[in-house]
Amino acid sequence: MSFVDTAQIVVKAGDGGDGKTSFRHEKFIEHGGPDGGDGGNGGDIIFIATFGQNTLANFRFQKELKAETGEAGGKNRRHGKSGADLVVQVPVGTIVVDAEGGMLADLNEDKAQAVIARGGKGGFGNAHFVSSTRQAPKFAETGEPGEQFTLRLELKMIADVGLVGLPNAGKSTLLSVVSAARPEIADYPFTTLTPNLGVADIDKSTSLLLADIPGLIEGAAEGKGLGDEFLRHIERTLVLIHLIDAYQDDITTAYKTIQTELKAYKVDLTKRPQIVVLNKIEGLDTEIIADLTKQLKKVVPARTPIMAISAQAQQGLPELLRKVAKMVAVEGTKQTVSEKSEAVPVLRLKDEGQAWNVERREDSFIITGQRIEKFAQRTDFSNEQALRRLRDIMKKMGITYELARQGAKAGNKITIGSAGQFEY
Repeated sequence: MSFVDTAQIVVKAGDGGDGKTSFRHEKFIEHGGPDGGDGGNGGDIIFIATFGQNTLANFRFQKELKAETGEAGGKNRRHGKSGADLVVQVPVGTIVVDAEGGMLADLNEDKAQAVIARGGKGGFGNAHFVSSTRQAPKFAETGEPGEQFTLRLELKMIADVGLVGLPNAGKSTLLSVVSAARPEIADYPFTTLTPNLGVADIDKSTSLLLADIPGLIEGAAEGKGLGDEFLRHIERTLVLIHLIDAYQDDITTAYKTIQTELKAYKVDLTKRPQIVVLNKIEGLDTEIIADLTKQLKKVVPARTPIMAISAQAQQGLPELLRKVAKMVAVEGTKQTVSEKSEAVPVLRLKDEGQAWNVERREDSFIITGQRIEKFAQRTDFSNEQALRRLRDIMKKMGITYELARQGAKAGNKITIGSAGQFEY
């Protein structure tokens, strides 16, 4: 299966089932009362993260996800069956973003799950509306529509360490030597076309998850080469290993090129702790290595370690991995403390859904508001009794008074959200 790390899909939760309008008709019972049952709820769409998936390729062909609709209510107060939830597996590290760019879910742990779209509530049957003043209600509610969204999925790999550098710096070779990963390796640029993951065992109790990112070139942030689209996979990494080919004509320029692209990304990745690593030193004597290191010290921040290795000859790798493991442990502790300090509950107004707004447009009026729109969605606008109930609700909420204040008259069109329209 090919590697795909972005996808756009449409999700549609199940609609609620309609309530039933029904009256008992039984032998020897002279006045059968209303017995219409409630409709079943629509199914939710739930995403669950799993390490069993490592790509979003499945969504190339499945562009629309639909949950089951609730069944309508029946006679004798029979409740309609609720629709089954649709549970969708996605790779760990998947972010769900809505059409406006707002993040709906960040599934960054194994078995983490989130309800992405909620199913509509089933409508009440007419048996629900019996009261002292309404003995024989001849209406029932329609089911609420399930939520529907167009979403963008982005996969950001979960790794401790990200490998960055110019093409042919030796990132894939390093990954293949320290882990069981088998990325494609060749002596031409852009051998790596997709990110690769590998686990490096440091000792019996310590291991590191490394991500090899396709090589960057100058102007990657503007889309040159493979562009910066794969940099999202190192947004979550704790430490970066910046590999530089020791045979580069100008190693300081090579260093600056990558730093420029890391900084130009939407998240300034130069703020991530780094180790700068000279690679391919197997054919160089100690004096040349010392001179190259001295050149790098002129441009590399003092706090950033500089090491020299040969991934091919497996030279200096244990020291590098131990150093990286210590840095990851320190950064992991910082992140845990930061997450705890940010875990402050967000206070919201409890009656947020009660708010509504009336807008006049010439001889018509538009009513919006979470709660009133929900009532309207469950109203059969073709049934006079159902409309009468909706009018009663509007009166209790103060909407009728506001319509009168704005000059509403008989015959004016009243529209409630996208649910329907009726005359004042």
